Amino acid sequence: MANPTRPVTGRERTFPVDEIIVSKTDTTGRLTYVNDVFLTVSGYEESELMGQPHSIVRHPSTPRCLFKLMWEYIVAGKEVFIYVNNRAKNGDHYWVFAHITPNFDSSGQIIGYHSNRRVPRREVIAKLQPLYDRLRQEEDRHADSKEGLAASTKMLKDMLAQDGKRYEEFILSL
Repeated sequence: MANPTRPVTGRERTFPVDEIIVSKTDTTGRLTYVNDVFLTVSGYEESELMGQPHSIVRHPSTPRCLFKLMWEYIVAGKEVFIYVNNRAKNGDHYWVFAHITPNFDSSGQIIGYHSNRRVPRREVIAKLQPLYDRLRQEEDRHADSKEGLAASTKMLKDMLAQDGKRYEEFILSL
């Protein structure tokens, strides 16, 4: 889980549109590989990241229900696309458009996950921000974090059902 004691500066970092942040994790979400772009944007050293949960870069403003949904997809062997606000080591944030896929061994078993993250489209972030704020407020409204996660997950799934879209249709339509 993300470390809530790390600072949040309110400053945004960006990275060049032609660069891709790449990481790999084991099946529990612990980092096994990060590329140089990941290191530069996040501000971490490779030695600080290897073996750590990928959530080390989770920004507290990103609704937890998005990660729940992500895990539902990838443990089922499906790819997922998701817009995420991450937190650098110093507390700066950086938005990414992530494509996460499971890695399979020769017998078809999931052995880890691979994520490519690109510079997101600003107009999509502007559309998503109000939704993410509502989801996060719903999570925070509950004293019990599990209840908050369940409530925001229901809110997201109800919104998708109302729009008649699956998550992947929704996110790729933005």
